[in-house]
Amino acid sequence: MPVTILYKFSQPFAVLPKQAYLWCTDFSPMDPKLLGYIISERKVTPISERLILLTDLLHTPQNTIEKQKLVHLYPDKLSWVLTHITGPTKHSQFRYEIITNPNGCHLNYEALHIEQEKDTMTSEEKLQLTKTLCKKDSDMWQLLATAMEQELNNHRP
Repeated sequence: MPVTILYKFSQPFAVLPKQAYLWCTDFSPMDPKLLGYIISERKVTPISERLILLTDLLHTPQNTIEKQKLVHLYPDKLSWVLTHITGPTKHSQFRYEIITNPNGCHLNYEALHIEQEKDTMTSEEKLQLTKTLCKKDSDMWQLLATAMEQELNNHRP
């Protein structure tokens, strides 16, 4: 049985909630460049108005890793759910929700990360992996928040 890692965090955004939601869910092949992943490729395939298939390729010196992710959009709730359907973290699921606050809004991020390659971990290993994954994802969302705020605030009249 694979190991399940749960973690969550919030990321503030200095933009309006609807702007944040639209920016975060406007998936494109250019997304990996926002994060500095120069060797990644992304294909975006709309399946329906509220369902998108993302196919990400990560080229490493050893091999190419493909991850397919299904994204369910819930615009009325300013939320979306991303589920890995292939790749080394198959069945992992991430929930995102934009929440209004006095300074604009923030993202509530919840992760259910599945380690397919592991069937056992000590409590300490699991705790360390949880901290590492949470920090990595939180750092990524700090980069995205900066990019979003720069882009959206530069387009204001």
